[in-house]
Amino acid sequence: MNILITDFGAIPDGRIDCTEAFKKAIEVVSQAGGGQVTVPAGSYLTGPIHLKSNIQLHVEKGATITFRHNPKAYLPLVRTFWEGVELYNYSPLIYAYQQENIAITGEGVLDGGGEPWWPWKGKQEYGWSAGTPHQEAGRALLFQMAEDHVPVEQRRFGEGFYLRPSFIQPFECRNIRIEGVTVINSPMWQIHPVLCEDVVIERVKIMGHGPNNDGVDPECCKNVLIKDCYFDNGDDCIAIKSGRNADGRRIGVASENIRITGNYMKDGHGGVVIGSEISGSVRNVHAEGNVFDSPNLDRALRIKTNSVRGGVIENIYFGNNIVKRVGGEVIQIDMEYEEGDAGDFTPLVRNIEVENVRSEEANVGVWIKAYERAPVENLTIRNCRFDGAKTPLVIENVKEMKVEEFYINGKLVGDKWSRIVK
Repeated sequence: MNILITDFGAIPDGRIDCTEAFKKAIEVVSQAGGGQVTVPAGSYLTGPIHLKSNIQLHVEKGATITFRHNPKAYLPLVRTFWEGVELYNYSPLIYAYQQENIAITGEGVLDGGGEPWWPWKGKQEYGWSAGTPHQEAGRALLFQMAEDHVPVEQRRFGEGFYLRPSFIQPFECRNIRIEGVTVINSPMWQIHPVLCEDVVIERVKIMGHGPNNDGVDPECCKNVLIKDCYFDNGDDCIAIKSGRNADGRRIGVASENIRITGNYMKDGHGGVVIGSEISGSVRNVHAEGNVFDSPNLDRALRIKTNSVRGGVIENIYFGNNIVKRVGGEVIQIDMEYEEGDAGDFTPLVRNIEVENVRSEEANVGVWIKAYERAPVENLTIRNCRFDGAKTPLVIENVKEMKVEEFYINGKLVGDKWSRIVK
């Protein structure tokens, strides 16, 4: 079954609210057992879109879906995640809960219209003015409720708490495909699958320079492919997560079996990032054949955690990647992120392999800060050449670091690598 959204009253003028048209079209296709809802060329204004099982939302070339700026449009509250903590909050702009076989495809544009939401971050560079509301009180309350083990049903936020919604969030879903579309200007995280299995994100352009405008954040997800995408973001390009602190440990679901290949990373805090919401652990990440290229991209591979977050990070392969330019580190592993060593949940980072990586320009080649009681274990760097690094290595607490044919600024890093660790 293939129906046009315009057959349900959607007007492509960018001014008339098409929320009901999307809702009716999806319901009709769902009742018929599934099919495609097609958005033809034109500009469509809407509130949240809730996908159901066996539905493909196809956004044709020349079509733009722009999401309303009014927070009240994203009520009633839905079950969601916010910075790694479960709660009831504003609906994500495109949302699915406990569905399967869903897709967003086409060559059109999804515009989150995020700028009016961005002042909620509470920073002047995003339009916040002193004396106006922002997220910090709501954020602190949410985090405290999680630490106090308040049941999720009682964590109800929304109006008055200023916690921005994600853009695209399948929650507890299976068999998800997002392909071909351009995603821009989310209120917060842009593509954020949560507790999902079998996710494919392919040939998607993801751009947004607002606060926390991460590109793709798989959280507590299994079997994820991120392929041939373009990233230009105000935060991490790809950030693999698994819940924050007590809530991540309560849910206890790792992100695992994640393949990242053929992507182009422009601006962002990091290219391939693991953490910092990492309490449920991450394992089996394979990042290969990607390009990292911008002085405004802070790092190529970044692992960030601390003893408040905890978790196990293991079996990470970063190979056959090209790092043309980064503003910070080619490789960074940081156990002093945010709160630092202030908790009782010592993280474990092990089995990290970096192979056949070429870097042309960076501030630091390899930067590692781990705890003496919990060094990074089994780090291998093989057949790599990092040129133009102002500082070659900064390494604190690594156990069983192996280097083979590793050159920094033309100099071979051998078995005596510890002598140049400064």
